[in-house]
Amino acid sequence: MSDTPHLQPSGPGDDDEPDLTELLRALTGGGDMSDNPQLADALKQMGVENLDPAMLQMVQAQVQAMMSGPSDGSFNVELATDAARKTVSAEGDQSIGSSTSRDVEQVVQVANLWLDEVTDLQAPAAGARAWSRAEWVEQTMPVWRRLVEPVAVGVGNAIKTAMQQQLKDLGDADLASELGLPPGVDASALVGQMEPMVARMSSAMFGMQVGQAVGALATDLVTGTEVGLPLVEGNPVVILPSNVTAFAEGLGIEGGEVHLYLAVREAARARLFDEVAWLGPALLAAVQSYAGDISIDTERIERALQEADTSDPAAMQQALQGSLFTPEPSEAQQRAVKQIETTLALVEGWVDVVSERAARPHLPHVDALSEAVRRRRASGGPAERVFSSLVGLELRPRRLRDAANLWAALEEAGGAQARDKAWEHPDFAPSGADLDDPLTYVARRTGAETSAPARDEMDDELDKLLAQGQAEMDSDTSGDDSSEGSDEGEDKDKPE
Repeated sequence: MSDTPHLQPSGPGDDDEPDLTELLRALTGGGDMSDNPQLADALKQMGVENLDPAMLQMVQAQVQAMMSGPSDGSFNVELATDAARKTVSAEGDQSIGSSTSRDVEQVVQVANLWLDEVTDLQAPAAGARAWSRAEWVEQTMPVWRRLVEPVAVGVGNAIKTAMQQQLKDLGDADLASELGLPPGVDASALVGQMEPMVARMSSAMFGMQVGQAVGALATDLVTGTEVGLPLVEGNPVVILPSNVTAFAEGLGIEGGEVHLYLAVREAARARLFDEVAWLGPALLAAVQSYAGDISIDTERIERALQEADTSDPAAMQQALQGSLFTPEPSEAQQRAVKQIETTLALVEGWVDVVSERAARPHLPHVDALSEAVRRRRASGGPAERVFSSLVGLELRPRRLRDAANLWAALEEAGGAQARDKAWEHPDFAPSGADLDDPLTYVARRTGAETSAPARDEMDDELDKLLAQGQAEMDSDTSGDDSSEGSDEGEDKDKPE
């Protein structure tokens, strides 16, 4: 006899009512549902008949995936990965053939030869990778898991608390009706046994949201670390050929040149993460610190659950999107945001300067390609905004222009060696205050008198572009016209 308690209705007709425990076991215990007469009979008694066997199998697979997750509400990485694969598949994906892989290897080899001429930082031993969108999802998911795990636990606890409060507010009769239970079932006893299931469901819902966001990123990113984070162990130079092709459309530039330029940028970023041992861990730790101190808005979640159909997981998931976090970051989060934005700006500013030096002697459209990359980064894409809604953080280098000017000034004063040597130790790297006063930093590092790099019309246009992109992201405060005439220095301290 099973040790699992059977929750059956009391009173007349006990023998005719379905055993809900056995029903759940049938749903989650594996096996072929279409060949399960007990399950079919139970469903029939609950008014569910004539279901397509394929539909039953799909329902069983979904329920098993949700119920196999962690009962403490932590991140369900298997479900997230599956959701990301489905998102990628829906958008379309192509496997990478051997000829495409060879082409990418040759392009990265050329990019590394050009970079060897402008930096002493060495290329990673991991080499080049041509990945499909699905491969990028699978290879980067372990890092995404590390970044969102603290949020998953907080969201799980908040959803559990909100649902417990809702169930508590309902009387037994209303609760039984809300849960769709047959008459006579002891609903209050069932609630206690539902808590682990609720935790697994919240883990599943958040995992699916993260998976959909990562899948959306996979359909948009042109290279492996375009988001600015070291996402793959060993720091290979990763290119997503199908996304590069999509990016090149409409630029009016030959596709091979676009591939080369993007390969130079990715190869430069891979060198930086690989050679500067403290940089990647510092960035990831700052994001984890932000996520670990995140405050979940339980009241908003409770309102979202009240308005959603609790019997429809998709409706609940949709209701929870954008309803997770309190609007104001804590002081610790504000410090983490400044650290993240500064470090991202320094990384991308260095990549801009080094890539320009490496590519300009060889590619005729460097200026146009650089502007296209900056326009893309300034405006942000829907995938970036989706991920921001899940973690409450925008991975964007807001002070990119300041950082690029600092690296250019340091290079002018001390050469490429002085520019790259600043990464040797975190105490030597520029800080946010140094971005405010780059000339003092350069003088401190080189002992040389420096002057600010001359601005040109391109600088002014890029500043306008970055300000326009920020204004679009700050749509909640669209009535504020401060973006006109503002620059990135004024923009850096705006709350998220």
